[in-house]
Amino acid sequence: MKNEEDILRAIQADACMMAALETAGRLNLPDWWICAGFVRTKIWDELHGFNERTPLEDIDVVYFNPEAVDEAEEKRFEEKLLQLMPDLPWSVKNEAKMHHINSLPPYASSIDAISKFPETATALAVKLDERGQLVLAAPCGLNDVLNLIVKPTPHFIENKELKAVYEKRLKTKNWLVKWPKLTIDRMDKNS
Repeated sequence: MKNEEDILRAIQADACMMAALETAGRLNLPDWWICAGFVRTKIWDELHGFNERTPLEDIDVVYFNPEAVDEAEEKRFEEKLLQLMPDLPWSVKNEAKMHHINSLPPYASSIDAISKFPETATALAVKLDERGQLVLAAPCGLNDVLNLIVKPTPHFIENKELKAVYEKRLKTKNWLVKWPKLTIDRMDKNS
């Protein structure tokens, strides 16, 4: 796996991932994507030569709708996804409100929000466009995820108060146990 085309091919060949994307697309959410570990895990599993997919804690479906930021609406979408595919750990978030939770200025779109995720290797998203074509978004690029590097996004580097958030994620995620070929960049080296 060396580039965007390889990533898209791997996802297209994964029946479970494609079913999840098709199911999420049925909600017709504005500016929707499935992001983070859904994409990153597939890439890291492939690069580690795993035959079985690493189980996901959740499947993050994000969308952007500043007109309806009620958490109850997100829960209704989660329930709908659970009805359609009950075996998957769905999580739905409207990125139009997440800046409040993260104490940041408002996001402009789902991709803007994704660019502010903690790690470059997590700042990834996929969706099916209106023609049913698989689309990959990588606002921080693909170099780090493809080279098995975990490092903070520019947003986390620029905001030193986020250092503790990044370091805590590294500890709780314990990614080296699952993917031993990773190289982890500690924030304290960026101080």
